[in-house]
Amino acid sequence: MGLELGKIRIKRFADGEIYVQLQDSVRGCDVYLVQPTCPPANENLMELLIMIDACRRASAKTITAVIPYFGYARADRKSQGRESIAAKLVANLITEAGADRVLACDLHSGQSMGYFDIPIDHVHGQPVILDYLASKTKCTDDLVVVSPDVGGVARARAFAKKLSDAPLAIVDKRRQGHNVAEVLNLIGDVKGKVAVMVDDMIDTAGTIAKGAALLHQEGAREVYACCTHAVFSPPAIERLSNGLFQEVIVTNTIPLAEQNYFPQLTVLSVANLLGETIWRVHDDCSGSFEPYSSLGID
Repeated sequence: MGLELGKIRIKRFADGEIYVQLQDSVRGCDVYLVQPTCPPANENLMELLIMIDACRRASAKTITAVIPYFGYARADRKSQGRESIAAKLVANLITEAGADRVLACDLHSGQSMGYFDIPIDHVHGQPVILDYLASKTKCTDDLVVVSPDVGGVARARAFAKKLSDAPLAIVDKRRQGHNVAEVLNLIGDVKGKVAVMVDDMIDTAGTIAKGAALLHQEGAREVYACCTHAVFSPPAIERLSNGLFQEVIVTNTIPLAEQNYFPQLTVLSVANLLGETIWRVHDDCSGSFEPYSSLGID
């Protein structure tokens, strides 16, 4: 964006409480707070809420929470009785803290946008990955896009359409518990083809690793994994680096620790995407802009 970061002081008290003080005056300013609520999710979320409150009390004109990775997004519905919908709760917290707008990247599900009672700009990281794949000049005749589960079919279909309408395959799996996945079957043909698995996030990598093993069993020549959010909870690194994947392509919506890098990993930057979106929001322009007109910004 060509701008310097504003100065802010964040520290922890002895009992773990968070202290925030803005070092620059924001009176009458449009403030953009960039903070993914990634692990440690509760710490980062609380930091964001306190920063929003500090800006509000410092008489900022508008406050936009730029959240590259929206934590708690998977708790977006009640799949069983007596569960909370934490995504709605977090949306309420951000709104009540004083945010005027939210800019989020690749929410886990589209309905999460409806949880906010303030405007939300939803950008997609797919074109950043698509541009990278195009630069690798993979033969599109050999490509097949694979959804690692039935819930991600719409995402994979949109991805395949941008890859010259590549064919689609689906891994049918059923969860036995949280962070535990079991692969059952493959819908579609991958024999002799380059399989590109597409998901919004990789957490423990159980789903995508078991899916990749199934693709190899079904005769896939190479398997690539693509996702926007690299959560990488243990034992994700072990599963992703064990030879199943030719390459694992992620973006930097979540800052990666040095120990989480491995040879097959490629990290793409969403800086231009978020920077351009912030300018568009600031100038009250449309979100459908070049070179990201294919993003489908909502």
